[in-house]
Amino acid sequence: MMNQKASKTANNKKTKPSEKTREESLQVAKATQKPGQTKEQTKLIAQGIQKGLEQYKKQHKAKIRSLNKSKKKSKPTPSKESENDEKITLPHRKLPWILLAVSWIGFLLFINLKNLFL
Repeated sequence: MMNQKASKTANNKKTKPSEKTREESLQVAKATQKPGQTKEQTKLIAQGIQKGLEQYKKQHKAKIRSLNKSKKKSKPTPSKESENDEKITLPHRKLPWILLAVSWIGFLLFINLKNLFL
């Protein structure tokens, strides 16, 4: 029970928002400020925007963390089958170059034969 209480209090600790987040929220609040709006109202709006930004950043970090975990889990382990697949695909890599060379040789022969008969 002591551990559960300790973990709950650790989760409830408020972290100070960064200066950058405060500045961004204040800029957005000032940009959307209406005529006749008091500074206190603008400050409250900025605080709401700041909380929204903090929540977004937390969700974004959690999403990235889960993606990294899933990438680590799904990394393929090298096996003998993958080595066999690489051996099979090697001739396919050479094939375009062979065809290119054959086509150029054929083109040069065609030009030379054409010049001989003219």
